[in-house]
Amino acid sequence: MDQALLNIGFGSSVVADRVVAIVSPNSAPMKRLKDEAKDEKRLVDATHGRRTRSIIVLDSNHIVLSAIQSETISQRFAALRESTQKSDPKGDQKGE
Repeated sequence: MDQALLNIGFGSSVVADRVVAIVSPNSAPMKRLKDEAKDEKRLVDATHGRRTRSIIVLDSNHIVLSAIQSETISQRFAALRESTQKSDPKGDQKGE
């Protein structure tokens, strides 16, 4: 069972296959999303006390806050996907 981990900064990671969206926290809907997740105990704060610069939505409906820019995390995610596809050229996923 190989699970690629996406580095979201300061020693924190999420399982890349579970990521649904990586968004900027600046808009009002994203702030509402964060507040609702906090009220429903679905919020994971991985900012280590720093300013929130990206919001990561997982397939489990959990919300992860990161102090790394959303563009940077998106680039890491794309690079991780590319390296995963190169290591498995058929696109087969193990365990399915």
